[in-house]
Amino acid sequence: MAKVKRKFPNPKDLAPLMRFKPFELNSKKRRLNNAFTIDDLRKIAKRRTPQAPFDYTDGGADAELTINRAREVFDGIQWRPRILRDVSEVDLSTEILGTKMDLPFGIAPTGFTRMMHTEGEIAGATAAEAAGIPFCLSTMGTRSIEEVAEAAPMGHNWFQLYMWKDRDRSMALVDRAKAAGFETLVLTVDVPVPGDRLRDRRNGMTIPPTLTPKTVINAIPRPEWWINFLTTEPLKFASLDSWNGTVAELLEKMFDPTVNFEEMAWIVKQWGGPVVVKGVQTVEDAVLCVKAGATAVQLSNHGGRQLDRAPVPFELLPDVVREVGQDAEIHLDTGIMHGSDIVASIAAGAKFTFIGRAYLYGLMAGGREGVDKTISILEGQIARTMKLLGVNSLSELGPEHLSHLHQQTAKKTTKKPLKVR
Repeated sequence: MAKVKRKFPNPKDLAPLMRFKPFELNSKKRRLNNAFTIDDLRKIAKRRTPQAPFDYTDGGADAELTINRAREVFDGIQWRPRILRDVSEVDLSTEILGTKMDLPFGIAPTGFTRMMHTEGEIAGATAAEAAGIPFCLSTMGTRSIEEVAEAAPMGHNWFQLYMWKDRDRSMALVDRAKAAGFETLVLTVDVPVPGDRLRDRRNGMTIPPTLTPKTVINAIPRPEWWINFLTTEPLKFASLDSWNGTVAELLEKMFDPTVNFEEMAWIVKQWGGPVVVKGVQTVEDAVLCVKAGATAVQLSNHGGRQLDRAPVPFELLPDVVREVGQDAEIHLDTGIMHGSDIVASIAAGAKFTFIGRAYLYGLMAGGREGVDKTISILEGQIARTMKLLGVNSLSELGPEHLSHLHQQTAKKTTKKPLKVR
């Protein structure tokens, strides 16, 4: 066997074969440049954010089974790609509620957002405006309706409403949103009482944050968060009065367990525009929501933060689409951490999707630039998934493009039932 001839490498020959990555001096750009997935952003967020606000974003109710099951369902999807299609160009835009959106996902309403990062809702609203997607401001937001409208005047701004025990104050927020030009009202209906979020209880999470020896120690390696927190305006609920108790106590005081479908229909009439009912978890309630005037039904279990062991929205999707899809749009949230999750949801019948945790991970990782990064990551994953599936537009996606691994496994392993005598 002939020996391989070796020689000392010539630098001139090596130069075209090697390229050194330039060092990025800006630390924020450097860490975001190294984030390729939402999980990467989550890891950055965890390093940079104190435990209480990070856990508020990351956690769920009770044993957190619901959010974990949502992820398991998405992970259990198997694609059925088609080949030899011209996918040089793909169109990611869609029309929802009569308005064109550049991407098939929006930013879901999140509370206490400036606690995650001082830029809070303004970062989310302006990033959404730039991307041509909806931004939904929560009743529990830390920027006011008017501040969001001023920051993103050309954005698709939506307002999310919790019905409080004080009806007049609730509807005053609706009137303010309408006056500020918000396009859509999102009525959240799955919070008659707050879920038991054990991480928050264990962290003693309050507004403003309670300082304990544990929180001080936890803050030492995260100076930027504390500098921002201490040198910017105090954290408050921009649509509410100041509050000095725990989050759970505030929610117990606010939320009204007596709200029913008749009141929902009344709110629809008061708004006079598109209304999305968020938090629907059964086919029967989807039907009742549409009868009460909902323009869209959003399948959601509140990101696993309310009722543990709640239905997984993605699994509800086919039945809800079959029952009311001709009468109302079907939107979906919970568990979306990858662009392929969004593609799967559209293929299974959803008209639109929303991200909550994924957006907040980006926010915690880098403020407005971090939110831009979240959107960019998902956009790239959606486009790549569609090309690999052999489709050029969202309208081409359908149930024929996916199957479920856990269903296939069940078919293979199911045995004939024993005959009981």
